[in-house]
Amino acid sequence: MKSITETEVEEFAIELFQNSGYGYLNGPDIAPDGSCPERGSYGDVILINRLQLAIEKLNPDIPSLAKDQALKNVLRLPSLDLISNNEAFHKMLTEGSRSNIDTMAVSKAIRSG
Repeated sequence: MKSITETEVEEFAIELFQNSGYGYLNGPDIAPDGSCPERGSYGDVILINRLQLAIEKLNPDIPSLAKDQALKNVLRLPSLDLISNNEAFHKMLTEGSRSNIDTMAVSKAIRSG
C-alpha cells in the first residue's frame, strides 16, 4: 500500500478549498520578500489587511470603533498558552467578539476573509 505524503494532503486540501470558492496564493508569493508581500515578517500569522477588509465587508453597519475593537480582539489573545489562545479564538469564531461599543460578528469576518 502506497503512503500518502504531506504534499499530497496539502494539494488535496488546496483543491478542496478552491472548489469551495476560496482563493489560493502560494506562501512564498505573500512572504515579506515575495512578489506580493502581505506580511511584514515571517512571524506574522494573521494577514491583518485581509482581516480588516473582511470585517468591513461583513459588518458595514457597525461603527468604525467597533470594527477596530473586533480586530484588536483577534490580534490580542489573552494568554501565552497556545491551547488557551486556540480556545479563545474558537470562541470568537463561534460566538462573535464583544466590545464596549457593540456586538461584533467577527466570526463571519474570519470565516469569509
